[in-house]
Amino acid sequence: MTRLSRAEFREWSEAQTRRYERVDGEPVAMAPERVRHNRIKARLWAALDRAVTDAGVDCEVLTDGVTVEIDEDTDHEPDAVVNFGPKAGPDETVASRPVIVAEVLPPGTQSVDTSDKLVDYFRVATVQHYLIVRSRRREVIHYRRAGEGIESRIIDLGAIHLDPPGITIDLDSIYPR
Repeated sequence: MTRLSRAEFREWSEAQTRRYERVDGEPVAMAPERVRHNRIKARLWAALDRAVTDAGVDCEVLTDGVTVEIDEDTDHEPDAVVNFGPKAGPDETVASRPVIVAEVLPPGTQSVDTSDKLVDYFRVATVQHYLIVRSRRREVIHYRRAGEGIESRIIDLGAIHLDPPGITIDLDSIYPR
């Protein structure tokens, strides 16, 4: 397939029956989701949304379907994104100020989500946290911006504090016992 500009990709993807991301100007099909993945994604969104509401921070939690623009040639569609600032307009398709990006790790994309997307998301200046949420076991890998570097930790018990924007989510809300 030929390389597509962002505008060409958006027009092209609206006519497709499958979902796609754009990497280096080329459409990349997204794998169909298993029910396990979908359940965890829904609970993750709900936990983030509840945390944003409880903390009263000026953010909105969005699900997949909303794009994070990495550069002129690459756009990813995470499973959940916390966008800083006022709510997006109803016809917008882009998270304009993503502060937290989350991917639920399905079988088969681990290498992409833990390498290429990790690097890509932190190329976006507003991204402070990248969460990789495992679907086959109770575990979240939390990457966070720390000065000029990126720190990582693995959480399998308790809560994850995400500052900025100043919210906390408990693993029990993502992985009920």
